[in-house]
Amino acid sequence: MVVTMSKLNRVGRTYNQNHVPRPYTPNKRRFSIYWTWSYPWEANRDLTELDNRFSTMTEVRRVGWPNFEGSEWDKMNFLQGIAGTLELFHRSTIDFQQIVGEITGQPVAVYQRIDQAGYKLLIDERILADTDTLMVFGLDHLLSEQEAEKGEIDAIREWLNREGTCLLLAPHHDVGFTSDMQQRQMEYKHHGDELVPRQQRFGQYTRSLIKELEVPVLNQFGLRPAVVQGSNQIAPLTVHKDLDKLGLLNGVTTFNFHLHLPHYALTTEDTKSIHVLATQPIDLSRPHPFTAQGNREFNTCIWAPPNGNRGGDILLADSTIFTTLFGGTESLGHFWRNMAKL
Repeated sequence: MVVTMSKLNRVGRTYNQNHVPRPYTPNKRRFSIYWTWSYPWEANRDLTELDNRFSTMTEVRRVGWPNFEGSEWDKMNFLQGIAGTLELFHRSTIDFQQIVGEITGQPVAVYQRIDQAGYKLLIDERILADTDTLMVFGLDHLLSEQEAEKGEIDAIREWLNREGTCLLLAPHHDVGFTSDMQQRQMEYKHHGDELVPRQQRFGQYTRSLIKELEVPVLNQFGLRPAVVQGSNQIAPLTVHKDLDKLGLLNGVTTFNFHLHLPHYALTTEDTKSIHVLATQPIDLSRPHPFTAQGNREFNTCIWAPPNGNRGGDILLADSTIFTTLFGGTESLGHFWRNMAKL
């Protein structure tokens, strides 16, 4: 696990204050990130539980040694326990926020469903009124029972009726969903990440949105991407350029390498309402139930174009694609810029 930090802006950091609304500017998209977790629930998980929790910073330090042995990561300067790991996710979006902010001229707003101070924020006009691209990062464990409320569904539907809006849904992996212990062990050995337990199921909130918005997709598994032979570089995407009408993948050859990425399985045969824009080759040297069925790639980027009353676009791509927690590439930067110029 590697955290890269962009050059810091020459302004002070703010926290614990209300968002300042961003004015509408033609051709300048306003981005908002929404972390679906309850920060307190995730941070307060019982550390004797093996499954369905984030790692502690102690575990991160052990597996990622010596990347986190500097004084900036010690208990005087950085949160320990699970809370510190959650903060790594926040820090890892700084580069994305900076690039998008430079292109759009607008700061990227960052929200949490329940934040560190215990404030709960539903997705409603407080978020949607000054947002053109809403990125819903589904890193809530299923056990926390985060569900989109009816008012949120209605608000998002109404917002999506506005032409030019874009909803990115990013449910993370679903590792070890089965009660079969042998399959759980096979999945664990496949992705090879010591920080991920035998069962780690994410994305109840995004799943509830997907269901209510009738998006025919389900996040499955946690698959290890293939690498270029003789290197540790992720294998190139298989891009379906003929379907990429938005130009999202122009100049994009790879995303960043992450050990356990979800397969966004289509639950419909209607190829007009939803399009798989890119698939990712899987590491076939490590057995997995998905590849045992003959699959060699998994769906990694999906687009549902405007349809009926919906004037906005819906995308599915994993949240790790927008972070530098697991490294970054020039190609990934192209994807971020394409998103900003949508």
